[in-house]
Amino acid sequence: MNLSVKIGSLTLRNPVMVASGTFGFGVEYAEIVDLNQLGAIVVKGIRSVPVHGNPPPRTFELPWGLLNSIGLQGPGVDGFLHEYLPALRANDVPIIVNVWGVTVEEYAEVCARLDSADGVAAIELNVSCPNVKAGGAQFGATLGTLKEVVRVSRQNTRLPLIVKLSPNVPRIEDYALAAEEAGADAISIANSFPAMAIDVRTGFPRLGNITGGLTGPCVKPMVLKLVWDATRVVRIPVIGVGGIQSANDAIEYLMAGATAVAIGTANFYEPQTAIRVVHGIAQYLAEHNYNDVHQLIGLTRRLIDKTQ
Repeated sequence: MNLSVKIGSLTLRNPVMVASGTFGFGVEYAEIVDLNQLGAIVVKGIRSVPVHGNPPPRTFELPWGLLNSIGLQGPGVDGFLHEYLPALRANDVPIIVNVWGVTVEEYAEVCARLDSADGVAAIELNVSCPNVKAGGAQFGATLGTLKEVVRVSRQNTRLPLIVKLSPNVPRIEDYALAAEEAGADAISIANSFPAMAIDVRTGFPRLGNITGGLTGPCVKPMVLKLVWDATRVVRIPVIGVGGIQSANDAIEYLMAGATAVAIGTANFYEPQTAIRVVHGIAQYLAEHNYNDVHQLIGLTRRLIDKTQ
């Protein structure tokens, strides 16, 4: 049975990754999760300098998801290369580094540093970050800035380049196409949805940063629709990220056209989720007499086309 998929020139043993910001740098989970069973690990966001992150409280659990505002805390590219990457190299799993910055030049600098780093398999660009030269607007908010940051990043790395899109755009198809045209090897959909919560006892926001991002099971139907829309127009692989708790959730994304998926919020409350999803996909294939995961990828569109 073949579970392997390709993201650009990178081959994953299976289509199940763990999402950036939900799995630390991988080493934190090594004692409770067999990292070598994963398709890939996407580590926390890295910029050129260390980042302390947002004030606490940083998370608030909801009945149907998680509100969070971590603030992209991280050790910077030097800290990652010296403190975390050596331990990660001891495992047989592709390491994808999530990259962010506040200027186009910073994206270029970090991509160039990672390009020559032994053990980095691919780069994922977080374009939901404030562009200080554009007055704080997100890099992924307009097609022009999105293309610019992807183009410059592409010029500074030979590694497979994944662009993680924001869900907060008018038409995801336009932004997916823009990323593809600028040189992306794959697209990751999607980042979190802006949200907030208030403590009615005190009147204060639940998060120290006032607002944050909403993730978890409640966003899955919305992200699934975005994946469906994006895969209709691009030729490069799409990675579905949002609300996956089970193999069936992941299979929905595959059937909608995603080549791979990434487990996010579920890692916090059930660290074995990604492993269970891998086994569940294999079991589904066996039960339905499939021998290749590609028979699931895009299945729903093929079935619809047959009936029209």
